[in-house]
Amino acid sequence: MTYRHVDMQGNVIPLPVSKVVCIGRNYLDHIQEMNATVSEAPLLFMKPAAAICHMHEPIAVPTDKGECHNELEVSVLLKSSLKNASVDEVKSAIWGIGLGLDLTLRDVQAALKKQGQPWERAKSFDNSAPLSGFVPIETVEDLEDLHFTLSINGKVRQQGHTELMLHKIIPLIAHMSSIFTLDSGDVVLTGTPKGVGELCPGDTVVASLDTHLDVNTEVVAQ
Repeated sequence: MTYRHVDMQGNVIPLPVSKVVCIGRNYLDHIQEMNATVSEAPLLFMKPAAAICHMHEPIAVPTDKGECHNELEVSVLLKSSLKNASVDEVKSAIWGIGLGLDLTLRDVQAALKKQGQPWERAKSFDNSAPLSGFVPIETVEDLEDLHFTLSINGKVRQQGHTELMLHKIIPLIAHMSSIFTLDSGDVVLTGTPKGVGELCPGDTVVASLDTHLDVNTEVVAQ
């Protein structure tokens, strides 16, 4: 199925499908579980449009490149472009929020890190950014008080709270816009908490964002 941004009722949101802009190391507990260091400036990377797919469809993971890990994150859909944006401009540019999985080929990433190379081979492959539907920003009371959960085969694997972000959503997007232009239809993935682990074909997946949304899906081989 060709990806289009949709709301939680499955209605198409009339915005282009563009890039995904991500931040790494935005929750201290995840930094600690990965034995990584805190980045003074936000650690940014991107996924191309070909990485985006629907989370409610089966999640296809590669089976020939080592372990593929889950990283559940709050996602933000932008309805207008931003460059050197103020906090108020960022707030006005948000269409809505949802959830996204930053699928990561962990063995590939470890080898790239060891060689001092970029992460794209581990992070930016086709279908590496499954996204839920989005809820309008007007229905969200506080972006800094959102709880989200990922359960695999009926067991909670990840629990996050946006209050614990090292770089909060609005100033993070403003910072991103000072580095490169953010376009209408871009999606921002805002970082993952601890609990990353291998996804295997046959796994059942439930992703939840407070009372806003629930997605039930499964993992299949790519």
